[in-house]
Amino acid sequence: MTDPKPAQAITAIITAAEPQLFVSDIETSCRFFMAKLGFAVAFTYGSPPFYAQVVRDGARLNLRHVDQPAIDPAIRDREELLSASMTVETAAAIKQLFLEFQAAGVAFHQPLQRQPWGADNFIVTDPDGNLLLFAGPAA
Repeated sequence: MTDPKPAQAITAIITAAEPQLFVSDIETSCRFFMAKLGFAVAFTYGSPPFYAQVVRDGARLNLRHVDQPAIDPAIRDREELLSASMTVETAAAIKQLFLEFQAAGVAFHQPLQRQPWGADNFIVTDPDGNLLLFAGPAA
């Protein structure tokens, strides 16, 4: 009789994350993400909508309606509490994305700048004040 092969341990691999942004108006937020940031609406849910998802390339953001801010806006802005971080692969891509958003009239909390840890990034403010970080490697 032969010994059965031991079972291999299964390692769970997380393949994506979907940050949830708290917004006051789903339709306004969807329009912002489409017109200003180049996202597409994957779905909206409810009548009137109280939940939605927007996507661009590999990024997926879930939008959840709230009647009041979930976090104090003054603290969020002072501490730069990010709602989501998204990355691109190259220094040229982060610069191109910044210029694309700038041409679309996006409000920036922080313009494109080099960080001491070797990244170039910028922060966008959505209509509800959520801070969205976009980052890439430095040139």
